[in-house]
Amino acid sequence: MADTPRFLTLADVAEVLNTSSAQVYALVRRGELPAIKIGGRGQWRVEGTRLEEYIANQYEATREYVAEHPFVESDSEA
Repeated sequence: MADTPRFLTLADVAEVLNTSSAQVYALVRRGELPAIKIGGRGQWRVEGTRLEEYIANQYEATREYVAEHPFVESDSEA
């Protein structure tokens, strides 16, 4: 991340996560993705390290979900 800026716009985050800006805004507003609001117009920024932490947390949450809900092929698929 040496060449990336410290703070990313919601559009930048959406591009990294391959989702919409609206989805990223929802993550921020729900408090799932830490962000700061700057300037008089209240533009949101996400620190790159916080985005990386969020991604790592999502990997862990997914591991837990998979462990609790193992994939079982049904007889019709076998």
